[in-house]
Amino acid sequence: MVDDEAVAVARQLVAEQYPDARAAWLGGSVVRGDAGSTSDLDITVLLSGPPAPSRRSLEYGGWPVELFVHTEKSLRHFCDKDQVRRQPSMMRLVGETVVLVDKDGSGVRLRQAGLAEIAAGPAALTPDELNLLRYGITCLLDDLADASTDDLRTALASILWQDAGRLLLTGSRRWSGTGKGLLRELHAYDEAHGTNHARALLGGVRDPGRLVEEVDRILDQFGGRLFAGFELAAQAV
Repeated sequence: MVDDEAVAVARQLVAEQYPDARAAWLGGSVVRGDAGSTSDLDITVLLSGPPAPSRRSLEYGGWPVELFVHTEKSLRHFCDKDQVRRQPSMMRLVGETVVLVDKDGSGVRLRQAGLAEIAAGPAALTPDELNLLRYGITCLLDDLADASTDDLRTALASILWQDAGRLLLTGSRRWSGTGKGLLRELHAYDEAHGTNHARALLGGVRDPGRLVEEVDRILDQFGGRLFAGFELAAQAV
């Protein structure tokens, strides 16, 4: 459920600080309905020019606020960067939102475009991208097997579950993320496919044997472990 108070505060902030805004959107946890006690307001503002593009953090109306101020050109630039890294941060900040301001139709138009781009998913991994992920995860599995202390095992496991999660998601042409964003994407994958990868990977951080089994299950979907024969060309400098 959307937090009505958050919407009112966000709308007032935009009206006061960006009276010339063409459009503005409120996204993030207060719109998804999973906000916590320290959650902030993620507000994206569309301007025709300076001070866009810029980013600000402030407190307003009792809320911490993250402001992302853009032109249409800079929005497209960051969406294109998100496509390359397969993490739809900018698309979600515009698409999965409540429209706060829409003076010229761009608020609804760009929100719909963001939703369409999210729904389309990222580009498929190239063979080199896939092999690099498989190789990196294979090396982490070897390092985990050789770890001599609990601290080292924990450190390696905390990286391994994330890399395996990214392989599962991007290898399946689904969006990835970092930190809690990655976990949300994994839960969404599990809900769509009737699987339990998120819980198994996180549980494996505390149980390396379980983690290895789960990571191998994921690897097997994409060709298995890869070391011997791995090759990656570099551009000449």
